Amino acid sequence: MGVEQTGRRAVFLDRDGVLTEVKTKRVRYVNKPEDVYLLPGAAEAVAGLHQAGYAVYIVTNQGGVGLGRMSRSALSAVHGRLEALLAERGAHIDEILACTHRPQAGCSCRKPQPGMILELAERHGIDLAQSYMVGDMESDIQAGQAAGTMTVRIAGRKRRAAKQPAADLTASSLLEAAVLIIRRLAGKAAD
Repeated sequence: MGVEQTGRRAVFLDRDGVLTEVKTKRVRYVNKPEDVYLLPGAAEAVAGLHQAGYAVYIVTNQGGVGLGRMSRSALSAVHGRLEALLAERGAHIDEILACTHRPQAGCSCRKPQPGMILELAERHGIDLAQSYMVGDMESDIQAGQAAGTMTVRIAGRKRRAAKQPAADLTASSLLEAAVLIIRRLAGKAAD
């Protein structure tokens, strides 16, 4: 993929449905700061991944900006609120990338394309073979596979059953995913 293997590991996270609530009783879509609700255990998962030596990035499709349903400043405010909520619980995100193009724009950054992951890997010297993409949608898993990461599917929300790519791991939450990732790392270290 053109990215040097430096040994630096990362976990790339989708945002909605992985870190934050979406399509719940409290919030349908995360379009403004007051729509940001962390999922249970999300902050602890992010902090634990950092403690295990992983950089943690968010890669999120936010086509609502390109469609005019949300401004870039509103998106920035949402991410500011997300970072503040994580910080209150002792966690942080190393960087957030968002594809703000329209869904049918044909860009290389919108998942299932791996552009955001590859950009972060190049910029931060990430070894993609030692890294993970965690998401709840088919497009998240496809992006991780296309970038050369291992993948974890969060299996909480209902989704179409047909033709989903197989993820390396399946978890019920980001916290469970973090535990699985850290256990795998510990197992490799013991080898």
